[in-house]
Amino acid sequence: MSNRDPDNTQNVLIALALSMVVLFAWQYFYAGPKMEAEKQRISREAPKTAAGTSATPTAPPAASGSPSAPGVPAAPSSATPTGVPAPPVEPGTMAQPREAALAANPRIKIETPSVSGSIPLKGARIDDIVLTKYRETVAPTSPNVVLFSPTGTRQPYFAENGWVAEQPTVKVPDRDTVWTQNGSGTLTPSSPVSLSWNNGAGLTFHRTISVDADYLFTITDKVENASGTDIKLYPYARIYRLGTPLVQGYYILHEGLIGVAGAEGLQEITYKDALKSDKQKSFKDIKGGWLGITDKYWASALIPDQNTPYRANYTGHATGTGGATDSYQTDYLMDGAVIPNGQSHTVEQHLYAGAKKVKLIEGYQDKLGIKQFDLMIDWGWFYFITKPLFHLLDWLYKLLGNFGLAILATTVLVKAAFYPLANKSYESMAKMKKLQPQMEQLRERFKDDKARQQQELMALYQKEKINPLAGCLPILLQIPVFFALYKVLFVTIDMRHAPFFGWIKDLSAPDPTSIFNLFGLLPFAVPEYLHIGVWPLLMGITMWIQMQLNPKQPDPTQQMVFNWMPVLFTFLLASFPAGLVMYWAWNNVLSIAQQATIMKRQGTEIPLKENLMSAIAPIKRMLGGGSDKK
Repeated sequence: MSNRDPDNTQNVLIALALSMVVLFAWQYFYAGPKMEAEKQRISREAPKTAAGTSATPTAPPAASGSPSAPGVPAAPSSATPTGVPAPPVEPGTMAQPREAALAANPRIKIETPSVSGSIPLKGARIDDIVLTKYRETVAPTSPNVVLFSPTGTRQPYFAENGWVAEQPTVKVPDRDTVWTQNGSGTLTPSSPVSLSWNNGAGLTFHRTISVDADYLFTITDKVENASGTDIKLYPYARIYRLGTPLVQGYYILHEGLIGVAGAEGLQEITYKDALKSDKQKSFKDIKGGWLGITDKYWASALIPDQNTPYRANYTGHATGTGGATDSYQTDYLMDGAVIPNGQSHTVEQHLYAGAKKVKLIEGYQDKLGIKQFDLMIDWGWFYFITKPLFHLLDWLYKLLGNFGLAILATTVLVKAAFYPLANKSYESMAKMKKLQPQMEQLRERFKDDKARQQQELMALYQKEKINPLAGCLPILLQIPVFFALYKVLFVTIDMRHAPFFGWIKDLSAPDPTSIFNLFGLLPFAVPEYLHIGVWPLLMGITMWIQMQLNPKQPDPTQQMVFNWMPVLFTFLLASFPAGLVMYWAWNNVLSIAQQATIMKRQGTEIPLKENLMSAIAPIKRMLGGGSDKK
């Protein structure tokens, strides 16, 4: 053993120890608290939104500088309106239980196979949406997911349609307008509701609201002009949200304000950026597209007439008192229409409010001609790869009936598609491994002459007809595809609450077991940052085995890092959704089988036992005092 080996070993172990400290700190101060906060949010908020129980009310402050009464679009100061302002919750209104806020005004009930809720006659907003097909947790008694909540609750979130008059004296419906329902009944896919209101000065406003069996609302507004003069009105729509929701916080997923602004393309503004004036966006005279607010699994989107010019705004308002009172708004203002006396004008607009189901969103895009509506799903940079992978996964899910099995089957098919490329990579690695003894001899022979050492190594590669980079290119070509599949599993709703077998009841949640209490056999709870479950362990083990099939690194320090890297990844990925960890572990297993087969075909030895002993030797030496003496 050389004199420098103990020092190298000690340095590597110190570096690894520091890495573990950083990793545990990340888990303890970020990943663990984040998971715990999510659990507390679900237990604290979900029962409130569904059952109506509430904590001590608080009064969100009003934004300063509001040009009109809260919630009321300001009348334009010129013939060209500047848009719909972002109003706060009305000053002085205390947050109250959801059920109390809903009972404050007469409402029209909504009942569809996908949503339930109600529409208030006062204001005629769509502000009460409950997703009946989705629950907060996997528990069958868990409350349904609440998407929209009315003003007066702790975190209002609603959509509103209306008119802005060119003449400030013309009275148009606002948030305080009490509409009259024509007839009676519940809003269902087969029975629209009809509302009307007369401004007392010759204008009669009619609103028909219809809904399909999923998440699309159609709002048809008609104005009849009997005022004795021509009137110019501008249709608008907005989505308003008070309070910053808990976000996933991963760079591969966008949450916040989103939309496609006509030819300007996709717009994505995080909740954090939306509060900065230099990050907010406004577009004039655009056609086509949509705009709204998105979370990981749920979204709301305004869909204007795709052939009518409009102005779009993506804004936020920071109160400086914390995320609970910050507000966000996306809105559009369509070109104005002159309504001659004795005539009428009709505008049809759409609202999407519900779960981000890929097939459903694609169907609306085709049916209504909505420009790039499918970008509501965060497909990422590899859009052209990610979407086809989703459709493959979805097809297998329907075929196999289990999302976990669909993940495994998709991984097999992707690996099969890349089999020729992977073969070239593994064959190159196998040849390199056979040359290891000769390479070590050259390194030892010319250890004091690095230039000569590299020259001799290149001569050896040429003699044996080996390209040392040949094993890298096939791997690089595969990375975008496997990253795209990883992203599909992360962003699409299909994995949410999907069970696998055994203890995995929700593939979108981390593996609930932990090795530190023997997977539940010992009677004590394990802190979140120590939840190292069965699947993360399998991922780490398979990753280590796969790395041992590769040629050993000539630098002992590098080899030590590679030996311990699977341990670091095991802790790192323990907090990831179980479905993602399963995918990674299964991909490792397939890679091991493929690489071992190729190495055996090439006549290359697979020294797993020797590599294992080599990996633990530094620890044995350190425990024995850092010496190899017998």
